[in-house]
Amino acid sequence: MAERAETTTPVPGKSMKIPIVLGLVLALAGGGAGFFATFGGLILPGGDAKNAMVPASLPDIAFVPVEPMLINLGSGSASRHLRFTSQIEVARAYHADVQLLLPRIQDVLNSYLRAVELDELANPTSLVRLRAQMLRRIQIVTGEGRVRDLLITEFVLN
Repeated sequence: MAERAETTTPVPGKSMKIPIVLGLVLALAGGGAGFFATFGGLILPGGDAKNAMVPASLPDIAFVPVEPMLINLGSGSASRHLRFTSQIEVARAYHADVQLLLPRIQDVLNSYLRAVELDELANPTSLVRLRAQMLRRIQIVTGEGRVRDLLITEFVLN
């Protein structure tokens, strides 16, 4: 008495059409909901086109350029140089104050950059941390609230 192996093969028909129809209905419902949310202003800010085209006013800022610095990083035949140029973003009311303190700012930046290890300067991911450290030192020199940001315009290691 040998048992006969039963093989079941799906019969094409209603069972194959249900997932296709269900997927189509869900896709149409999702598309309609996305259109309604976008057109109704739920996702993107609504309003008339005239107000959307008007840019916001710029903050009352000024930039104080820091003279380019060439910093010697090594000694002997293995010496390397860092060319560093930056601008300091300040509130317009403090432009003259920060301009007056530029020699002290350059001294702080030069001292800090000479103290940083060469491996750290060569690592491109450390630039954000270096920038934050330099900004904090500049803010200490100029006084709290005068300097908003430090923009590094050139950072070349030779």
